[in-house]
This record gives sequence, C-alpha cells and structure tokens, in this order.
Amino acid sequence: MSSTQPGQPQIPTVPEVDADAAERMIANGAVALDVRETWEFTTGVISGAVLVPRADVPERVRDLVPDLAAPVVVYCAGGLRSAYATKTLVEMGYTGAVSLAGGLHAWEESGKPTTLPG
Repeated sequence: MSSTQPGQPQIPTVPEVDADAAERMIANGAVALDVRETWEFTTGVISGAVLVPRADVPERVRDLVPDLAAPVVVYCAGGLRSAYATKTLVEMGYTGAVSLAGGLHAWEESGKPTTLPG
C-alpha cells in the first residue's frame, strides 16, 4: 500500500491482509497486535488482541512475540499506524507480520466482532 497524493502521509509498502484473511489468521493462532493508543483500546478491540502503542513496538514486541516467524496481524484505527508498525516489525526480522488494511474500521465495516478489553 502506498500513498502518493499531495498532502497525504506517505504510507509504507508492507504486507497487508483484508478483514476476512485477518480473521482466519487470528483464528489459526496469529497474534492480533493493536498499535492504537491506550484510550482507543478501551473503546473496543479484536478479541484477544494485545495492546502495544506504535511508538512502543520496537521496545516491547520481542517480549510479547519472541518468535520472529510467528504470524502477527497488526491493526490500528484506519491502517496508517499499523502499516508503519508492520514496517518496523519487518525491519526487526518478523517474517509473518501483516497489516490489517483499513484497520479496525474495515474490520467493523465487514461485520467482524469487537469486544471491550478487560
């Protein structure tokens, strides 16, 4: 995914999946990594998701996902922060990291469930 529109943020090219593929990956054991801010996390999440705000990914992800080959579905609200976080994960050696295209908004728009953390 790449943005070249003037005035728009440049979105890095990273592996992406749609909501259906993300749901299948998570059902098969992929880590759902929510890279939104803490206050956003409390409004609803993909069931079982782990919160690591994007700025904290480089420092915290190895403790949560020590296997560099593990499948990881990274998401945020709309897909921008998850693309950057996925880029970071790929640069760190994570071979199974993918970004949820469109983020949690796309997940919800496709009728997928969310839960409240707790």
